[in-house]
Amino acid sequence: MTKLYMFEKPLGMRDTLPELFELKRSVKETIQKEVSLWGYETIETPTLEFHETVGQASAILDQQLFKLLDQQGNTLVLRPDMTAPIARIAASTLKDAERPLRLTYDAPVFRAQEREGGRNAEFEQIGVELIGDDSESADAEVISLVTSALERLDLPSYQVAIGHIGFVNAFLQEVLGNETRAAEFRRYLYEKNYVGFQHAAEKLPLSSIDRKRLQGLLRLKGSPDVLNDARRIAESREANEALDQLEKLIGILDDYGVKNHFMIDLNIVMHMSYYTGTVFEAYSEEIGFPIGSGGRYDKLLEQFDYHEPATGFGLRLDRLTEALGKEKKALGKDTCLIFSQERRKEAMAKAKEMRAAGHQVVMQEITGIADVDAYSKQFADVVYYVGSQGNGGVEHE
Repeated sequence: MTKLYMFEKPLGMRDTLPELFELKRSVKETIQKEVSLWGYETIETPTLEFHETVGQASAILDQQLFKLLDQQGNTLVLRPDMTAPIARIAASTLKDAERPLRLTYDAPVFRAQEREGGRNAEFEQIGVELIGDDSESADAEVISLVTSALERLDLPSYQVAIGHIGFVNAFLQEVLGNETRAAEFRRYLYEKNYVGFQHAAEKLPLSSIDRKRLQGLLRLKGSPDVLNDARRIAESREANEALDQLEKLIGILDDYGVKNHFMIDLNIVMHMSYYTGTVFEAYSEEIGFPIGSGGRYDKLLEQFDYHEPATGFGLRLDRLTEALGKEKKALGKDTCLIFSQERRKEAMAKAKEMRAAGHQVVMQEITGIADVDAYSKQFADVVYYVGSQGNGGVEHE
């Protein structure tokens, strides 16, 4: 085994330095406030879960799970997502609670990454789960809540792409004829490998009509009008029922007034296999990965012996802070009182007064600063308590 360098971290783990932490905290508090205004109640789950329950229900690949053994020999996992643990609670502790349940969470999740992947193995999610409502209104609520939260953040530009995994599954099955082929093409869609999708379609022994239909799936992106295009190439009852659900959903989203923030993308395939209906991804022009995703997962609770519909979303705090960039980097840098030894008590009294009024105040003795000018530039306001009191010793910058 290669000896680790002193400053190395485990693969995929990241440090969060003060400047980014302050931005991240501001983002988190803004989303939490908005979610609370919509009536969602906060819930916490353990960092460790049983592999046989949450680990398997999460639909995360087994090689991406962080595993360990407890003293009884049970295999545990660091939670790989938050939806599965909340499904466990909804099917047990909250089984008799009034429905629908509106729950929200903020927690780190853990997924082991390949060395060449370059992705975080630990990242923080903030999201909601709406459990017990199978209507399009529930789907519209969580999508509208995503847009409302992103509006609160003043994200420069964003869009929510909406699809339906039921449509994708039904359409691929009717054109390709078997699940093995359908799984292959779902993989191309999930990876957004549209060139691979096209090449694979060319090699299949399909009629020219079916090949054209299959390739036409890739064009089903854009305004709600693409639903009409989808009806022209989809024949099965299941595919058309999915399109009916999306039409109802769009009507409700129009009532919410978020029409300008979403598009239809019938190519969306999620990495979680438990999704069953409407799915969506939120994007910002600032980064190339989704900043959040969600959708309907009506079959997940069955893995905990309790059948119940549900929908929800999760937002990635690391990607949100990256999308927001450095615009808010001065958060938390308020006032600094720089004092000399003979003015310490006076500076202490002022700091106490200002903190009581809700201001952040840093106290710093002047002899501990290497470069006063460089140090003071971090703060919005600097007050000097140096020299003799009453002799021009207090200055502001």
